[in-house]
Amino acid sequence: MRQIAFREALREAMQEEMRRDERVFLMGEEVAEYNGAYKVSQGMLDEFGEKRVIDTPIAELGFAAIAVGAAQNGLRPIVEFMTWNFAVLPLDQILNTASKMLAMSGGQVGCPIVFRGANGSAGQLGAQHSTAFESLYANIPGLKVISVSNPYDAKGLLKSAIRDDDPIMFMESEVMYGDKGEVPEEEYLLPIGKLYKRPGKDVTIVSFNKMMKIALAAAEELAKEGIEAEVIDLATIRPLDWFTILESVKKTNRLVIVEEQWPFASVSSEISYRIQKEGFDYLDAPIRRITSADAPMHYAPNLVAAYLPDVPRTVKLVKEVMYLKK
Repeated sequence: MRQIAFREALREAMQEEMRRDERVFLMGEEVAEYNGAYKVSQGMLDEFGEKRVIDTPIAELGFAAIAVGAAQNGLRPIVEFMTWNFAVLPLDQILNTASKMLAMSGGQVGCPIVFRGANGSAGQLGAQHSTAFESLYANIPGLKVISVSNPYDAKGLLKSAIRDDDPIMFMESEVMYGDKGEVPEEEYLLPIGKLYKRPGKDVTIVSFNKMMKIALAAAEELAKEGIEAEVIDLATIRPLDWFTILESVKKTNRLVIVEEQWPFASVSSEISYRIQKEGFDYLDAPIRRITSADAPMHYAPNLVAAYLPDVPRTVKLVKEVMYLKK
């Protein structure tokens, strides 16, 4: 094992798959000459050339449409959005073409494509650059949604995503590109739908993407008080392996969900429905969640802090479902 940065893990995944399969190419804003807005694609233009690492205009609808057409004609594009906040522009291509073409063509025309980039908030970037989109895309049949929290998952799942025959939304985090983690020296793939678990017995905490930092930090704080939290990293939002969450709840009898989504019709809403439906008799307390505020995220630092989930509120919520005094 070796320690590498999140951005390096993503780069290695793309490089390995582009060396393996000449149909794979990367396109997006500043991915070539500038080496990527977040330096994820650094050096890739030099290795693969301008026909496989392609700079695009600031026109997400246009280059997403080109990539979707390429995917339907036998290529395997990787499309980098500088931020998923800009990916609302090509939603027509993602929703009405990429996700539906296999069904509309009776299985004759697929769309093997990966859309990837920074998702969610990244500090004081204002309301138009701070939205988390997992639940929006997970609501679309035909798409797979992956939202990673560490370099190991990032590399293994991105490689699997590039090889997958379905359109995949691959969510990263701008504030995690410099995070380091252990990645094997040898090539590896991770199955889409895998869940990581930190073992525990008293309460189940479910999260994904950068909110995993909150979940794990809360578990550390709870451990100081003798509370053993089992922490589950979804990694894949769709398909959702809710069976693993159910098995954990059967053991702990309590569930808290931490996510950077708006609360209405969020990922936690779907998890809560599934677990209460199939595991109601195992619950010793209502399912609770902590989400972003039900409002746009503003620029002021005090409003940013109030908007996002944090460790103290997560710890407080866990104690509430355990019926412990504050």
